[in-house]
Amino acid sequence: MSERLYVKNPLFPMAGIAVSVFTFAFGFAMAKSPGVFFFLGGIWLLLALFGYLRPCLAVVPAAALLCGIFCALTYAISRDATQTSAAAARMLALCVAAIPGLGLPPVCLVRGFSCMRLPRVLTLAMLITFTFFPLRAEVRQTREAMRTRGAGGLLNPVILYRAFLIPLMVRLVNLSDTLALSVETRGFTTEAAPYTVYRPVYLQAKDGAFAALSALCAMGAVLL
Repeated sequence: MSERLYVKNPLFPMAGIAVSVFTFAFGFAMAKSPGVFFFLGGIWLLLALFGYLRPCLAVVPAAALLCGIFCALTYAISRDATQTSAAAARMLALCVAAIPGLGLPPVCLVRGFSCMRLPRVLTLAMLITFTFFPLRAEVRQTREAMRTRGAGGLLNPVILYRAFLIPLMVRLVNLSDTLALSVETRGFTTEAAPYTVYRPVYLQAKDGAFAALSALCAMGAVLL
């Protein structure tokens, strides 16, 4: 996930997750209704107005590609315009639902969990997940090491296994050791110990405003 898409002042983390789930579920449930496009367009516009402009624009190419592929396949199989429109709506719902997650900095999610006093095991799991998830840097460094040594391409199974997969796994194991030491050094514990959050994250008025406007979009979609 690119840091360029992170929103400076995002929605409350749990509110963003709720928006994603609601958008996905409502979009799939109303996929065969013409009003679903009004709903998805409204949510997309609301997210853009609430500071998610970059992730909103980032999903447009992916949405266009997915809609094109699945619409073509659906129409080729069913020859039904209604089914094709429903396939487009489902893909758009998936893309729009991904926007809050694309714009949410991981540290805000962890701080939100801490402020809500969720179990520390869950917070630790989120920290580890976000540490391991962006593997692009590790893969890139492994590939650069292969090029430096003249190992060849990844199409060769022997090279793929010995020159890429094994070094990559070694790097990940070293990363896990470093992470364990970092967590221990900072006094992170899963026991019931008092702790503070450096920059607390709380519900704001804009979260309520976004929820109300989203509900209006859903009502408009149902009435259309």
